[in-house]
Formats: sequence, structure tokens, C-alpha cells
Amino acid sequence: MSKPKGTLLVLSQVFIPDPASVGQHMADAAEEMVRRGYRVIVYTANRGYDDPSIKFPRREVIRGIEVRRLAFSSFGKKSILWRLVGALFFMIQCLAFCGFTPRLAGILVSTSPPMCAIAAAIIAKFRGVLLKYWVMDLNPDQMIALGRIKSDSTTARIYDAINRFSLDCASDVVALDRFMVDRLCRKRNIKDKVVVLPPWPHEDQLNLINHADNPFRRQYNPDGKFVIMYSGNHSFTSPLTTILEAALQLQDCQDLLFLFIGGGVGKKEVDDIIAEHQPTNIVSLPYQPLDQIKYSLSAADVHVVSVGENVAGIVHPCKVYGAMALGRPILLLGPDPCHVSDIVDEHQIGWRIAHGAVDDACKLIQNFTTSDQKKLEGMGKRAQDLIRMRFSKSTLMNAFCDVLERGLAPSADQSP
Repeated sequence: MSKPKGTLLVLSQVFIPDPASVGQHMADAAEEMVRRGYRVIVYTANRGYDDPSIKFPRREVIRGIEVRRLAFSSFGKKSILWRLVGALFFMIQCLAFCGFTPRLAGILVSTSPPMCAIAAAIIAKFRGVLLKYWVMDLNPDQMIALGRIKSDSTTARIYDAINRFSLDCASDVVALDRFMVDRLCRKRNIKDKVVVLPPWPHEDQLNLINHADNPFRRQYNPDGKFVIMYSGNHSFTSPLTTILEAALQLQDCQDLLFLFIGGGVGKKEVDDIIAEHQPTNIVSLPYQPLDQIKYSLSAADVHVVSVGENVAGIVHPCKVYGAMALGRPILLLGPDPCHVSDIVDEHQIGWRIAHGAVDDACKLIQNFTTSDQKKLEGMGKRAQDLIRMRFSKSTLMNAFCDVLERGLAPSADQSP
């Protein structure tokens, strides 16, 4: 067996088999770097990001990746305080365990959690290796947009100091869209080292299952209704109030079914509405196992993507790519412009509704069941073509790993 080119250290609070998309994308990149000849060591939390009652093995090898899980690094998402405590303990342990990794060639860190970028930057400086910074969301921008802190608060200033320090230390910064680049450049001028690469869809797990052959659709939609689906993390940055209120108003439409699949802090709104109103056209389900995703996502006729009013460039709606890969039209709830509105408008693969425009949502959704099926199929076909041409996993992941591999070389202060 040939000697590895060097060791890539990956610091991520979330990693597979946790279903959070951050961990799945980290795993894809890590596996590709193993294939390219690197030893990859991942430090992550030992409990589920969304459900901390789930405990993972302390050490294991997954797809050639050495995974080492740290205790007291995730306490769930029940409060900001507990999330900060988990992130702090994760950062401290990364500093303690990662500084003397043999033949270290580089470090990959994301914004999950934001504070971990400090640990990665310190280790990179100490070892004289490159830091690759994958920006998946932005804080304090997110907390400010949600009204949880003020832009001039001490917390905001601390977070922005972390951002500036991390951006300064990074040799390469990967942002997810042009709106995110604009926000980052307001913190630091990184135009000479930033690359825009959206997160790739897992189309290898997203084989389209025809409705007639789909056991998931038969189970939850035995009457063959037109399914409008939101699947993924239900968060405050992707509000669903407009589509939920429209669903309540459309209960008399016997041909419509609204499916909400996933978890997160925003799922409570869905479940509370079901408990209060007992609607017959709304179904809430938990996250589905990865090997069942192709069935659940294929069960939709239209996929909902929500972008909060003030969060363009702060969070990136990854779920749009999975829906496109399956050839489904997109119903965007959100502002214009934003990343998804750019895609939907330019390529005519769906519709956009503003948050709060419940009447517009009702009128549009009522027309779905009588729409020309060929028109919907045409939207889906254009979406699939766009994935193949610009947003495929192979294209985006290889481009990302090219950036990740650029300039990597083992540090000289450690023997193999």
C-alpha cells in the first residue's frame, strides 16, 4: 500500500450517519480526498445534532475515513445556550486532540459550529499548514436576521471577530452563492481567495421512483392526491407559515395533500397546527432514513423551498438541488432576488410566492391539480438537465476537492 500524501484533518460537529446535510457533504468530500490518496481524520460530536439521545461509536472507519467522536460536544438544538455550550466544548477538545496530528497536510473546517474555525485556525498556524474554510451559513448574521440579538451587541461583535480571524487565516474560502460572497466581503475583502460552489445534490441516492411503484407514496397517499412536499430541516430561517395557512384554507380541495417531512425547531409549528385544527390534508413525518430518501422525495409532485425574508446569503437552501435532481418543479417561498429565485426564474422550473401572500398561494396551488401535466413535466425535465450540466455531485464535489487539495503538503515537524 502506498504511503498517504499526508493527513487532512476535518473538524465538523456533524458527520454521518447523522442526517444533517452538513455532515453528509463533509463525508462526501472526505471520501473523495481518501480516494485521492490522503489520510482523512474527522473529529465530530458523539451525539445526534438534531436528536442528542442518539449516540454514535467513539471511533470507527467509514468509507476509508477515520472518524473520532468527542463527548459533550452536542446537546441538541433545544436552545441557543446549549448549542453554544456544545460548540465550546467541541472547540476546546479539537484544540487538545488535533494539534499534534502526524504528517498534517491541511485542515478543513466549516461553520458548524462557527467557533470551531478558531480552533482550526490556531492549529493551522501552529503547524504551518493550510486552512480551508467552507462557509455554509453565517453568524451573527443569522441571529440578527431572526431578531435574537442586535447588530451592535457584544455577542454580534464577538462572532464577527471570529469571522474576520477565520477569513484572514484561511488560504481558501468556499461560499455557497453570490449573496454569501457579498456578505463575507463586508466582513473582510476575500475576493482573491473565495470560490463560489453550491453544495451538491446526492443524486446517487435519488433515483426517481414512479408514483405507481412507490411504496412510500402508496402508504401516505393511497388516494393518489397531488402532493406538495417540504422535506428537510424546519428552521426559523425557512418559515412555512404561508404554505401552512394556505393548506388550512384549501382543506375542501380533495385532490391536494401537504407533506412535511423532517425535523428542527420549526417543525413545532407544523405539529401544533395539526394538533389544533386536525386537518385532513396535512401530514407530518420525521426525517426518513437515507436509504429511503429516494422514495419519500419522489412521492412529491411539487417541492417547497423556503428562504426567509432577510436571510439571502446567510443560509443556503440545499434542498432545492435534491428536488431538481428528481425532476420536480419548485415552489419557492421567499424574496426576490435570492439564490433560488435566480434559478427558478432563469430556467423556468417553478414559481415564487412572497411570505405572507396566502391568497396568492391558494390560487396558485389550486391550479396545480388542473395544470397541463406536460407543463409540469417540462419544468422537471429542465431542472434535471440543469443538475446534470451545472450542479451534479461529480462536478461540484470534484471542483470542491480541487480547491481543498490546492497547495496541500505534509508539515515537516512530524514524522509518519
